[in-house]
Amino acid sequence: MGDVIKAEGLTKVFNGFTAVDHITFRVREGEIFGFLGPNGAGKTTTIHMLTTVLKPTGGRAEVCGYDVVREPEKVRRSIGVVPQEYTADEDLTGYENVMLCADLYGLPKEEARKRALELLSLVQLEPFKDKRVETYSGGMRRRLELACGLINRPKVLFLDEPTLGLDVQTRTSIWRYILYLRETFGMTIFLTTHYLEEADHLCDRIAIIDHGKIVGEGSPSELKDSLGGDLLTLECEGEGVEEVLGEMDGVREVKKEGTEYRIKVNKGESVAPLLLKALGERGLTVKRLSLTKPTLNEVYLEKTGRSFRDQEERPEENLRQRITLWRARR
Repeated sequence: MGDVIKAEGLTKVFNGFTAVDHITFRVREGEIFGFLGPNGAGKTTTIHMLTTVLKPTGGRAEVCGYDVVREPEKVRRSIGVVPQEYTADEDLTGYENVMLCADLYGLPKEEARKRALELLSLVQLEPFKDKRVETYSGGMRRRLELACGLINRPKVLFLDEPTLGLDVQTRTSIWRYILYLRETFGMTIFLTTHYLEEADHLCDRIAIIDHGKIVGEGSPSELKDSLGGDLLTLECEGEGVEEVLGEMDGVREVKKEGTEYRIKVNKGESVAPLLLKALGERGLTVKRLSLTKPTLNEVYLEKTGRSFRDQEERPEENLRQRITLWRARR
């Protein structure tokens, strides 16, 4: 499979403020590629450049083999976009909104009708197709946006924060649609998100973006494995625990904190039962043994020096970044 998105040194500057800073990455055909970062990191600006909404200040990008600056019309014909904001006309019905999108792509009327009904059925909106969008819930509106983004049968689908503000049940249903599109049609999907579990669950590969720069890239497992293994936390009664740990294969590092041993290991699922057996053979009593897998939050902490969750839970910092970007764009 080849690369359907190529970005080399892609940069966007607004009045001296660098929103996206010389980023380089590639997206392979048929994969779900995630752009993970907190609010204000440069995710939406990147999507806007790749979808020809914004012209890059520097660098270059290709989508489906077309240059985003020199061949914007060809790029637009090849892609579908589901923006972060709701764009459907509230005064129209769901069906009318999808038909309007079909008209923008110049689809013949009969073909447009057929596709519109198929897509509304796909996103489970067919029973509500003749109701005005103003009556739709947030989850229904998001599913309608997805149907509109698919009307031209795109090779690449761009999803900007597709589950932002949705409840857990609706978010899970959107995940199912995304996986269905990739598995059924081989569609390439580029999504931005600031939900760690969303990136971990959906994406084949992830680029972590922070303050406009890519600070890490790889599959979720590769990124987590880069931290150096799993963590076993052991509480044990008796003498000779250190000796047992010293004889174990796969143990990388041992730290004792109070009554606990914090043990960094390769493949914790394999080491844990062997450790229990070895301790038992020495007559040692295990009070507690727990396994903790590395998380994407820990990867972000390693790459940036800040916790992702702390970053998301600081509304004043997010507001500051948004105000800075808004002023720069004026």
